[in-house]
Amino acid sequence: MIQLFQAWNVLRTVLQNTFSFYDIKEIVGLAGLDLSRIAELEQKAGGGSSKGQLMTGIDRAFAELNEEERKRFVAIVAEEVLKRKPEARTLLGNNLSRIGWTLVGEAVLPIELFDLSELAELPSESLPDILKAAQRLRDGDLSGAISAACAAVDSATSSVFAESQIGDPTTASFQERCRKALLASGVVLKMEKELRDLGWDASEITLFRKNFEGALNQGAYIMQTLRSKMGDVHGTKPILKPLVFDSLKWAQLIVRALTEN
Repeated sequence: MIQLFQAWNVLRTVLQNTFSFYDIKEIVGLAGLDLSRIAELEQKAGGGSSKGQLMTGIDRAFAELNEEERKRFVAIVAEEVLKRKPEARTLLGNNLSRIGWTLVGEAVLPIELFDLSELAELPSESLPDILKAAQRLRDGDLSGAISAACAAVDSATSSVFAESQIGDPTTASFQERCRKALLASGVVLKMEKELRDLGWDASEITLFRKNFEGALNQGAYIMQTLRSKMGDVHGTKPILKPLVFDSLKWAQLIVRALTEN
């Protein structure tokens, strides 16, 4: 909760210093703020309310939101700022990173969700769904996060199936299509060669390969099971949220593994 207020403090500075009085009202309204709470704050010729008074009114209204509403508010305000003032990205990104948030595209995400260097390695067809999964997790939509994470893997496996001409991926379960795509991608053979070049003996490579394939297979099973069992899950569930977070990481690992060759 404290982190959300800190993120809002960064955003309000950019809003106040960059946007007009009525642009600020429009942005916070689009972000879900009840504008009736600040309806009395108006600019008038020769007087009226100042931007400082407007921001104070927004502060009060923001404090009255619940945690999920604050998450959406912060996310949408940041997205609107970047759409309207792309030049604010560096300043906004630097200030948000100091308090534990990061900018990816126009999305504001908690820093712990991703290593940005890892995101740069993901294929373009899977990256949008990975980001969508992170946004949904951020907003407490656990079922939506799982669906998007699985969609990212679906895109990667479909590409491998098409390139390798190994059939229709939709005829296999999620776990099975991941297994087949991993074998067809050639990444395991490439890994074995690199390990031999490093001087590993055959028994070490065999054991490593077995555990590597097993780990990705188990990750795919976890994602497959959560997707099939969480269609009616809404909101943040304390026990399930870490599993969904882990599934985002599994999605990254699987997608990256399939595209490393």
